[in-house]
Amino acid sequence: MKEYIEERATEIGLYIIEANATVRQTAGKFGVSKSTVHKDVSERLTYINPALAAEVRKVLDVNKAERHIRGGLATREKYLHRNESA
Repeated sequence: MKEYIEERATEIGLYIIEANATVRQTAGKFGVSKSTVHKDVSERLTYINPALAAEVRKVLDVNKAERHIRGGLATREKYLHRNESA
């Protein structure tokens, strides 16, 4: 594996843990696709730093469990603002 990919995977893992970030937020911050973030933290990081990969997995599992709530809140906000402007 190329060194810059290993460095990116490690940086992405650290960012997700520190910022409690979602895959989408992380992809935007690093200028890569969501698929790349997933591959970096699920496959590459497991090979590079298994302990860090386990911590990242915990954060991503929490994000996944809460995503339906965030989506519902976003939809609610959308319609609340739509009704205010009408």
